[in-house]
Amino acid sequence: MSEFVHLHIHSEFSLLDGANRIKDLPVRAKELGMKAMAITDHGVMYGAIDFYKTCKKEGIKPIIGCEVYVAPRSRFDKEPIDKQYYHLILLAKNNQGYKNLSKLVSIGFTEGYYYKPRIDLEVLEKYHEGLICLSACLAGAVNQALLNGQTEKAEEIALWHKRVFGEDYYIEIQNNGIREQVLANQKLVQLARKLDIPLVATNDAHYLKREDSYSHEILLCIQTGKRMSDEDRMKFDTDELYVKSPEEMSEYFSAFPDAIENTVKIADKCNVEFEFGHTILPNYDVPPEYTTHYDFLKKLCDDGIKERYGENPSEEIIKRAEYEIGVIKKMGYVDYYLIVWDFIHYAKSQGIPVGPGRGSGAGSILAYAIGITDIDPMKYGLLFERFLNPERVSMPDFDVDFCYEHRQDVIDYVSRKYGHDHVSQIITFGTMAAKMVIRDVARVLDYPYSEADKLAKMIPNEIHITIPKALEQNRELKELYDTDPEVHKLLEIAMSLEGMPRQASTHACGVVITKDPVDTYVPLYVRDGQISTQYIMTTLEELGLLKMDFLGLRTLTVIQDTINLVKQNRGIDVEFDKDMSDPKVYKLWQEGNTSGIFQFESQGMTNFMKELKPDCLEDLIAGVSLYRPGPMDQIPRYIRGKQNPGHNEYTHPSLEPILNVTYGCMVYQEQVMQIVRDLAGYSLGRADLVRRAMGKKKLDVMAKEREVFINGQVDENGNIIVPGCVRNGIDAESANKIFDEMSEFAKYAFNKSHAACYAVVAYRTAYLKSYYPAEFMASMLNSFLGNLDKVPEYIDECKRIGIKILKPDINSSSSKFTVEFDESQDKNNQIGQIRFGLGSIKNVGLQPIDNIIKDRNEHGKFEGFTDFCERVEGEAVNKKCVESLIKAGTFDEFSETRATLLASFEAIMDLAQSYNKKGMNGQVSMFDLGGGQEENNLKEIKYQFSEQEEMTENEKLSMEKEMLGIYISGHPLEKIKEQIKQLTNISSKELKEIDEQNSSEENEENKVQEILKYEDGQEVKIAGIITSVKKKYTKNNKIMAFVTIEDLNGSAEIIIFEPTFLKYQDKLLEENIIMIKGRLSIREDDNTKIVAQEIRNFGENFSENSNKYENKKQDAQNTEIQKPKHLVIDITNMEETEKAKLRGAIRFFNGEKNNIPVAVKTGDEIKPCGAIHLTEEILKEFEEIAGKQNVSIDLY
Repeated sequence: MSEFVHLHIHSEFSLLDGANRIKDLPVRAKELGMKAMAITDHGVMYGAIDFYKTCKKEGIKPIIGCEVYVAPRSRFDKEPIDKQYYHLILLAKNNQGYKNLSKLVSIGFTEGYYYKPRIDLEVLEKYHEGLICLSACLAGAVNQALLNGQTEKAEEIALWHKRVFGEDYYIEIQNNGIREQVLANQKLVQLARKLDIPLVATNDAHYLKREDSYSHEILLCIQTGKRMSDEDRMKFDTDELYVKSPEEMSEYFSAFPDAIENTVKIADKCNVEFEFGHTILPNYDVPPEYTTHYDFLKKLCDDGIKERYGENPSEEIIKRAEYEIGVIKKMGYVDYYLIVWDFIHYAKSQGIPVGPGRGSGAGSILAYAIGITDIDPMKYGLLFERFLNPERVSMPDFDVDFCYEHRQDVIDYVSRKYGHDHVSQIITFGTMAAKMVIRDVARVLDYPYSEADKLAKMIPNEIHITIPKALEQNRELKELYDTDPEVHKLLEIAMSLEGMPRQASTHACGVVITKDPVDTYVPLYVRDGQISTQYIMTTLEELGLLKMDFLGLRTLTVIQDTINLVKQNRGIDVEFDKDMSDPKVYKLWQEGNTSGIFQFESQGMTNFMKELKPDCLEDLIAGVSLYRPGPMDQIPRYIRGKQNPGHNEYTHPSLEPILNVTYGCMVYQEQVMQIVRDLAGYSLGRADLVRRAMGKKKLDVMAKEREVFINGQVDENGNIIVPGCVRNGIDAESANKIFDEMSEFAKYAFNKSHAACYAVVAYRTAYLKSYYPAEFMASMLNSFLGNLDKVPEYIDECKRIGIKILKPDINSSSSKFTVEFDESQDKNNQIGQIRFGLGSIKNVGLQPIDNIIKDRNEHGKFEGFTDFCERVEGEAVNKKCVESLIKAGTFDEFSETRATLLASFEAIMDLAQSYNKKGMNGQVSMFDLGGGQEENNLKEIKYQFSEQEEMTENEKLSMEKEMLGIYISGHPLEKIKEQIKQLTNISSKELKEIDEQNSSEENEENKVQEILKYEDGQEVKIAGIITSVKKKYTKNNKIMAFVTIEDLNGSAEIIIFEPTFLKYQDKLLEENIIMIKGRLSIREDDNTKIVAQEIRNFGENFSENSNKYENKKQDAQNTEIQKPKHLVIDITNMEETEKAKLRGAIRFFNGEKNNIPVAVKTGDEIKPCGAIHLTEEILKEFEEIAGKQNVSIDLY
């Protein structure tokens, strides 16, 4: 059997070029009888560690390499001539070679980037140690010189590399069916023999098998934006670039057996080894008076415990602190705590707001003591082992929230402290997810857009959904796949590419801090001037590097800005109540006034809280944890338990001390750990391992642990390791049932430490809104200055709670939203009014605002428009800026109307500027000012306004909208808002909630998910005023339109295709108020839109039976039935179309008051799904949809 090793392979991390999945490469090598394999992606090492681990798992020797780009001149030369870069293969012989390869690849990005990350001969020579060099493919410098007839130059290049690399330099030959390669090979062999340089055979493998070449062509089209039908598309004129067998390669290179043998020799030379699980922390310098780092941490801990719990803390607290610091010392994480403490201490010392905690770290009393977290783990039953498990060696992980405006300041501090080259951000990859890859492949194959869209929308909206999973779940999709050859082909290709990385970007919050310069350990990547590692976060952790999440949280900025405003306005230092039990604060949740409250703003969560009526932080913690897919099944039981605490049921009495805080419901991961510990006698460390196994459905581990949980475990000498439930007095049947309940629940269980941190932040926002609503809402509005989507919603909330919104004013406005008071009364007896800032106005930048405010502060208020023009001048405050100020109404307090000012301002500004210039030069004469007038009357006769009739209110509103992006003094829809509520079933607010859920980047385990109540393709009705109409023609010369409408909550995007456009184009006029019936278009790569099917002027009825529900809703107002406890609908045998109708009806019949809960039943499982205003007529409607036999009331 021939021996051969592939030394030139492109994986999926040669983005949109390599189609070899890393997980498949070693498996294929093993199948083909190869003992080693290399990875040589284009200019990057993204996949090196994954490749290494996968190879080791399969028993294949991994060879770490890269096909680098070499600049034709210096890496610093970046002119058009330097686009002609060359390829070169570098392979790491040993760990020094790996370090040098990482360094070279990093330099390509940090110093040589010009279209591609390029190195040059200078750094190649400097960092050549430990590297093997191959002359590369046709794009190599030697190949290019030979093909251009420059034999002497080719020899010079080869000899330079031979001098640098010695016997580790090889001339690479390929036999891949490409014509130029055939021409080059003969010359390459001649050159190699002449210069005594060994040959090596490679295949430049871009895909796994020959039959994958077509999918690879599709991939190249996705990369270049081309279609397969495009004649000028990028393509390889061969199907030979696959992972060939040793026999194939030997046959292809039978004339050059040494080239085959050398692949094995090279593989034998390469021995890179990585060490995983060994922590490499940066050096932290403790004050000189402390002998050890532990002594310093112990001192911080002792002082912190006294500060948090008083001079005489309880024995329980002291034991917990001593236990934790002992574990931390034993596991080697003393410096980790000190590093985190240090940058949090710095942030607080600089007045940078820091969150109370995030994730499982809040379970550490030591973290609480030294100020890393700000929530008492003893009070809320948070567990240290959930954060740092002494029985499972893994790096602890503090995620820290900072004010989003100053997050970078903390990162900069860390960079200064440990060295800028010791700190880097972290890469992340966007992948070709199921829906996206279907659309991509369809575009490349010229598949009709509407058909591709239909297929993509058949993919369920689930996290980590794949096309194979979708085929299992969606019968219609499976039927199309099985019966339609075109669909089958499309989906087969899509599945071959699905999940591959599409693009690299920088992780939103991840930062790595290293002992030595970062590129000592990992290669670097640069995007938009920002340096990141080339390895993702989990890989860095596996290599033992310190990864931190520095998160920017808008809410912390809002809290701090509110505190500052309260101090500035009222002279009050805000102090939150430590026990977080103020009834006035909880009243906000009980009444559903949760706009602006962190994590509780969505309509679904608001309804949950109104029904729950929380009165303590534990309820908020549970609310955050329960309102997610899965756990929400327990919401009705939790509410019943809250309202009837004496009637909670437990599988066994021993569960009551653990579950009483959640009224008998399992809600938290920590409760699973406590049950395993308290009932069966596990250590908390092992209990955490059981929890993890349950959460990940590790059936083998669970089977073993079930037996231990019930009957215990003893060693070979009969010593009890774990007592088990039976020994602890719990019968086996109950223990078995409890284990079943935990196993089912664990996959949905939430981390209580994380939920508690969120609840604390939520409470603080609610506290500020309760006591200082104007300051809080002004801060909320300021936090969205650059994003107007949320501003209308918050302005509406201000009006609802009695805060007057004042338009911007040239004499009163600051740059941001501010709070104003009636100065004749005590501020502390007033709610306050919110004034728009000048920074909200279009075309008014920071410089003109600074100029205006500076002049106002120095010389007093402006006395009129002419006074303003004389005092504030310069390039910044130009005519465009002043026009915008007029349109926004900032001069309305003066005598001239907006219309008059708009007609006059340019002439007045010109005259004021002329007057000021001449005045400065002493050139003003009586003739300049009109002649013959008294000196004190000069200004009065200088300016003449072109008096105009004042605008209508609608014209003013339109200008406000143009300049501020929203309406302030009124809204064109205000008078018809009640009608809109009755005639529509969705608003722009719900569309934004869909997008917010889809775009969340939070760690899945800690993600507090909104329940997605809307589905792609669902029929909806919306109303609004048209603010923009953009027409375009499709590739097939079909006209379509993109229309933006605005309702009372914000804006919504409407897509109108040709048939609908031609039918209703007369209604598509800006400022026209319309109603639209259409279908939701929910895509993971775009904002949610509505595809219009029917358009009416507001008040007109839709065609056919589209008013069916509206009429029934009106007719039903006075026929309410006696209110039952619940309406339950059995959907066990219901078709998907009927389910969609049911969902629409539930949403539609949601009323303002007197709602009752609705639940759906599948088999024995009952899930809450909303609430409706139930009447006899509406009950009949549900019976018509679901069948009378499937609708019942008062079931549970």
